[in-house]
Amino acid sequence: MRIITGMCKGRKLRVPKDNSVRPTPDRIKEAVFSMLSPYIDEETIAVDVFSGTGNMGLETLSRGAGKVFFSELSIDNIAYIKQNIALCDVGDRSVVYRGDYAQNLKRIQESPDIYFLDPPYDDCLLEEALQLISKLSNLKNEAFIVCEHRTKHALPGQIGNLELWKFKRYGATSISIYRPKEKG
Repeated sequence: MRIITGMCKGRKLRVPKDNSVRPTPDRIKEAVFSMLSPYIDEETIAVDVFSGTGNMGLETLSRGAGKVFFSELSIDNIAYIKQNIALCDVGDRSVVYRGDYAQNLKRIQESPDIYFLDPPYDDCLLEEALQLISKLSNLKNEAFIVCEHRTKHALPGQIGNLELWKFKRYGATSISIYRPKEKG
């Protein structure tokens, strides 16, 4: 697994040797960032909600984001995230929270622009996480919520006040991107 582009381009991230983490493949990561790149700048705040090794958050920082919050439950994965942050020299723009994702989301005082949701597929947490994000008081009207999931697990067109903005299928994996519903 590597950083695709930006200031950390080509850096190989440290990952567990076992299959305890399912990193986003490069072709899917590239597709996600081709959709999001126009919206990423030094003011961008992102949250890598089920961080694993920090792959998506680090790619966001490499592409110029101002800050990324990494949320992870596993103490082993926290160690990988911290190593990868050091490897990419982005510690000054990174905040790492260990613990339950719901509690970690509530700890964030800023208003994130992008949320990455890629929980373990078998835990069925996506809809629950989307529902929680839709209720956060700091949710921006322009936010993007990027969900990676099994293609066979179709997500609804609307969850809470979030609406499906884009859907792309890549074989057995799909990306669903939600945005807050326009008020009107």
